[in-house]
Amino acid sequence: MQPKTCSLPMETNINVPGVTTRGFCGTKDYPAMVDIYNGSNKANDEEEIITIQDMINTYDHIQRSDVSSDMLFIEINGKPVGYGRCMWDAEENGDHLYTFFLNMKQEGRRDDIVRPVIEGFIKRLTEMAAQHAADVPKYYQSWALESGTWYTHVLDEMGFEKVRYDMAMIRPCSQPVEVNPLPEGVEVRPVNPEDYRAVFDAESEAFRDHWGYVAPTEKDYQAFLERPTFNPALWKVAWDGDQVVGMVRNFIHKEENEKFNRKRGYTENISVRRPWRRKGVARSLLTQSIKMFQEMGMEETALGVDTENPNGAKGLYESVGYQETKRHITYRKKFN
Repeated sequence: MQPKTCSLPMETNINVPGVTTRGFCGTKDYPAMVDIYNGSNKANDEEEIITIQDMINTYDHIQRSDVSSDMLFIEINGKPVGYGRCMWDAEENGDHLYTFFLNMKQEGRRDDIVRPVIEGFIKRLTEMAAQHAADVPKYYQSWALESGTWYTHVLDEMGFEKVRYDMAMIRPCSQPVEVNPLPEGVEVRPVNPEDYRAVFDAESEAFRDHWGYVAPTEKDYQAFLERPTFNPALWKVAWDGDQVVGMVRNFIHKEENEKFNRKRGYTENISVRRPWRRKGVARSLLTQSIKMFQEMGMEETALGVDTENPNGAKGLYESVGYQETKRHITYRKKFN
């Protein structure tokens, strides 16, 4: 939904000279949002960026969030320095999650700005939750970089709990890799357009028993197809006959590599369906992916992992040479 004009901001109690808030002004806000997101990552010492194309794909497929009422921009002397949004999801286990995020440049990282913004998000999410069934478990949720104390200490003080950690990991391509074989009868084949839906559905099925699973929708599928880094030629997808067994959906973020003068390939979106687990499929696909990136001249590969992944993913990644670089925290707070 695109507002015809800038929407009204959600209510906050910021009382800082020169600081104002506003709502979303439509696609003309995208450049400022990219600038804020990348500026926030720079302040976090994170070498990751997004592009206008990434932002378009996200907001073309937005769900369970109304940009006309659920977005907030923070400005200092008329200059956008931060933005955030509220949204909700229903996990398959029945829990309802009412989530907010806040991207903020260094100059906006002040308690007397951050706390009132979070309080405004919580007020808006409480209004959302009131529209849903009263008898389901409900949680406020947000995410933070572990070292991002400008944000984490406010969440801690407001009673949020650290419930999960995700780890960013990197492996240098200069380190040799042994490519492990696939089980008998399983093979890697090129992915053609007629296979895209089967790959998407297999990945969704594989992640169904993971923590925080939310069933994907048709909009999620369209976002999957339109992602700027979508490149099936880099994927390693294993098949058993006409059944997708598992995958590593590799990609390269060209603009990110140019920005940071590096050669990184992402060995991400690693999944194996239940009937084929514990047979060496993930190890084989991952080592094949590393070898591919080595042959392409990449200098490192990277991935992220839930530190409590029930299938031992963290141990697998460490065993083939990945090392932790940063941790991100999922925070939750139960509704009263």
